[in-house]
Amino acid sequence: MSTASKGFNWIKAAPWLYTAALFILWEGAARGFNLPQYILPAPTVIAQAIVQYWSAIWKNSLQTLYTTLAGFLLAVVGGLALGILVGWSRFIYAGLYPLMVGFNAIPKVALVPVLVIWFGIGTVPAILTAFLIAFFPIVVNVATGLATIEPEVEDVLRALGAKKMDIMLKVGIPRSMPYFFGSLKVAITLAFVGSVISETVAANSGLGHMMLGAQSQFNVPLVFAGLVMLAIEGIVMYAIMAWIEMRMTGWAHRSQTMAA
Repeated sequence: MSTASKGFNWIKAAPWLYTAALFILWEGAARGFNLPQYILPAPTVIAQAIVQYWSAIWKNSLQTLYTTLAGFLLAVVGGLALGILVGWSRFIYAGLYPLMVGFNAIPKVALVPVLVIWFGIGTVPAILTAFLIAFFPIVVNVATGLATIEPEVEDVLRALGAKKMDIMLKVGIPRSMPYFFGSLKVAITLAFVGSVISETVAANSGLGHMMLGAQSQFNVPLVFAGLVMLAIEGIVMYAIMAWIEMRMTGWAHRSQTMAA
């Protein structure tokens, strides 16, 4: 008899149980070792800070979510388009891929001052930083899905009279969809990193800006409250991307599900 049929699904409950255990251990360590709040505030202290500063936390959380989603959507559109272009031809793949790797190796925090010079302090640099840091995984995954079509499949399709466009539309793009939707889970979490990086360097709002101000005032519980809100937003968006992946590419996971 399966675990689910017994009335309680331990697999689904595992994240909540582990999270509860983490906070219990955290609370016990903070109080047991009598750690100062400016070193490591206990979860109950962080919860009090969330309640106390809820208005500011909510406002800045919405701002960070907005810049992250805006940059992420730009990365999805641009990454999908460039990924198809790069995966279309081995010549284009060989020429552009090293350039993209080199650009991705540049720390994005080093680009924020340049973006500030171009667009000023505010929302635009945060959106562009989120876009730049989430862009590469999408391009790589889509290009990989297109560039790794089995040669035997291409040979058979060409023998049947298919052209390059037919192979890409009927085999290449559908084949790359699991790669694409899988990359969204990575890209959305990286987009949060990009937004917060920019907000800590050059912004007037957002969780990164709020945490930087709290740090300057040695308000460590508020800093951790911002981190908790970032974690919650990241987990929620990751779960949404995972749900979209299963809805759109469930056929690619069917064999794994049946094997399990």
